[in-house]
Amino acid sequence: MKLLYFAWVKQKTGKAEEDVTLPAGIADVTGLIDWLRRRDEGYEAAFEDLKVIRCAIDQEHADLDASIAGAQEVAFFPPVTGG
Repeated sequence: MKLLYFAWVKQKTGKAEEDVTLPAGIADVTGLIDWLRRRDEGYEAAFEDLKVIRCAIDQEHADLDASIAGAQEVAFFPPVTGG
């Protein structure tokens, strides 16, 4: 699965994107985030406050409880404002 990180999420993880093989049992975005947070301090910092994290699954906005079954790509970014 390809993971994409934007804005300060990218800065804190130190990566713009990566390809990962998820362990069995990760079924939704929250489970994915929990797994990422255990990887290192950068991910822990990036996903510290889930109220300010948005995601997209295969380029469609999704909630954090959305299933990632069959997904090819998950992107994480801060809230976007217009202007």
